[in-house]
Amino acid sequence: MTGVSPEPAARPGGGAGGPVGVALIGAGVISTQYLTALSTFPDVRVLAVADLDVERARAAAREHQVPEAGDVASVLAIPEVEIVVNLTIPAAHAEVAAAALAAGKHVYGEKPLALDPSDGAKILAEAQSRGLRVGSAPDTFLGAGLQSAARALAAGVIGTPVSATAVTQGPGPERWHPSPEFLYQYGAGPLFDIGPYYLTALVALFGPVTRVAATARQARARRVIGSGPKAGTEFTVEVPTHVHALLDFAGGPSASATFSFDSAVPRRMIEITGTEGTLSLPDPNTFDGPLRVRAFGEEEWRELPVTGTTAGRGIGVLDMARAIRGGTPHRASGELAQHVLELMTSVTNSAEQHGFVELASRAPDVRTLPDDWNPVAATLT
Repeated sequence: MTGVSPEPAARPGGGAGGPVGVALIGAGVISTQYLTALSTFPDVRVLAVADLDVERARAAAREHQVPEAGDVASVLAIPEVEIVVNLTIPAAHAEVAAAALAAGKHVYGEKPLALDPSDGAKILAEAQSRGLRVGSAPDTFLGAGLQSAARALAAGVIGTPVSATAVTQGPGPERWHPSPEFLYQYGAGPLFDIGPYYLTALVALFGPVTRVAATARQARARRVIGSGPKAGTEFTVEVPTHVHALLDFAGGPSASATFSFDSAVPRRMIEITGTEGTLSLPDPNTFDGPLRVRAFGEEEWRELPVTGTTAGRGIGVLDMARAIRGGTPHRASGELAQHVLELMTSVTNSAEQHGFVELASRAPDVRTLPDDWNPVAATLT
């Protein structure tokens, strides 16, 4: 969202008309949020749910009135499924994406796109060779809070952006998640699990990152599950649990970012400093929230209006579905996710190498949603 751009004209080749058929692979905790939101969008039809645990897939399908459920192969064989929403654990993202593409389906995955940039590049190359699309979470930057922030920056409410401070910290998800082990394995941790919300927001607002420097630490080698049937069980921590990074953006601004599962004090914030003041953004892991500005000489924050959708996880899938029909670019793109994946990997490498790391990829410009973008409108008739 490096500026407010109009919706481009539709190109030919957008596909057949009518709502877009969608199937979910992975019926874990996050699937409930997707199913709840997607079931309210007339422009998509949720046709099936798949999981390694077929009974879990069937239970999710029953709860959300989805007509089909089964294993991955059976769901990929449904002809009417056009987009596969990949909600598996990070270690399976690349494998499931490859299977969906091989079956001729567009794929939209939970973050990260893959565990490393080489696998992400393979996914994008395979999709391009087949004429298919790749989309990726997070789509929170399409919510009302961050879209309103993009419009405020474009309107010059703080002048020219100079720098940003991003912080996400807390005691860690093992206190509430019933099976948090995967969140402390390679491909997760605070950087890869929560970082994408903050980094995607910053890249969408400022454009691509050119170089990073970072430090990383691990507070405890083992943690204890705090809730659910495995409460009291210890597990091994495989990744850093506190990461601090410095980012340089191609467009000029810089940022400092902290990602931590080691703090007793929760903090969720992005503040952008400009030549005329400071903009305080909502939590980028939400779709709404307060947007505040404070100009030089002012003693108090001022609330700015927040407008747009708060429909929740899945609006990136909907934007992708409408873009497929209209032959236009979708916003939560694989290319954006690939840049953020390379960024996170570069942060990790910098922490290990103790120096700046240059990035090779460049993120596409992210168009701000039109003011009248309505997820519950039926536009694909």
